[in-house]
Amino acid sequence: MSEWCLIESDPGVFSDLVRGFGVSGVQVEEIYSLDDESFDAIKPVYGLIFLFKYEQSSGSDDAKQQAGTVVKTYPEDVFFAKQVINNACATQAILNLLLNTKSAQVKLGTVLDTFKEFTKSFDAQTTGLAISNSEPLRKVHNSFARHQVFEFEEKLATKSEDLFHFVGYMPVKGRLYELDGLQEGPIDHGAVGDDWLGKARDVIQARIGSYAGNEIRFNLMAIIADKREKYEAEIARLKDIVGSEAELELAKYQSLLAEENAKWHKYRADNIRRRHNYMPLLINLMQVLAEQGKLTQFYETAKARTAEVQKAHPDKS
Repeated sequence: MSEWCLIESDPGVFSDLVRGFGVSGVQVEEIYSLDDESFDAIKPVYGLIFLFKYEQSSGSDDAKQQAGTVVKTYPEDVFFAKQVINNACATQAILNLLLNTKSAQVKLGTVLDTFKEFTKSFDAQTTGLAISNSEPLRKVHNSFARHQVFEFEEKLATKSEDLFHFVGYMPVKGRLYELDGLQEGPIDHGAVGDDWLGKARDVIQARIGSYAGNEIRFNLMAIIADKREKYEAEIARLKDIVGSEAELELAKYQSLLAEENAKWHKYRADNIRRRHNYMPLLINLMQVLAEQGKLTQFYETAKARTAEVQKAHPDKS
């Protein structure tokens, strides 16, 4: 079974990941606050992706689910896959959400349509194995791997190391489901109406609160409708309308589209930098510094500064 890399929890990475799978009509947006205004600004929301510190001690993370019941028997058309391979939980969370999305605006594309059809009769364990053995999915996921000079022997995390995990939240058949690949099935958090985000917010807040202020490293992202498609449709509609009010609206959407295009341009630039192998440049730079007799001087200066920092902040050394 081929390995999967760790990927960064970043909306640019996740948006590009979704595009790499061939999905159109969606993007991933980071959420910085759980207030109503933050959710209203990005609607429609198809699903939420929540990153949190995973507790390894027996039973402790189950307790942090707060409410909810693991559903082991669920409708056949509900997609759920167990995670059977390390480092794949980001892609796992995205797939669990995308393959349950019913919006006509979301086009899964050939790769995911084929995968969904192929696995429709599988149980959660077998579906997880299908993900781990899917070369198209693994290739896109691993395209975000960071280059490194040295290969380190793979080892299991020790109790002192922090592990982080992605789960998804979305409405499924009138119920709020938490889709966690480490569970035996979806976690049912109860009935919801059109405003399912309110219930999801309560569940997420309860989970954050269960850490009793001892942990602040959380990340929340949303799978939403592609803003550029929305703005382009509004611009096309307003161009046929005469009047000053329409002109103001047109200017507003043109400005919003420009901002969104600039954001995607930054995403692309950032992801190119993430994928680029800078090690040959760094090695050549050190060779040049050594030839000029400056490498040892820079090393000693850096070593002295590090010692100063460690002396000033012994708790961080």
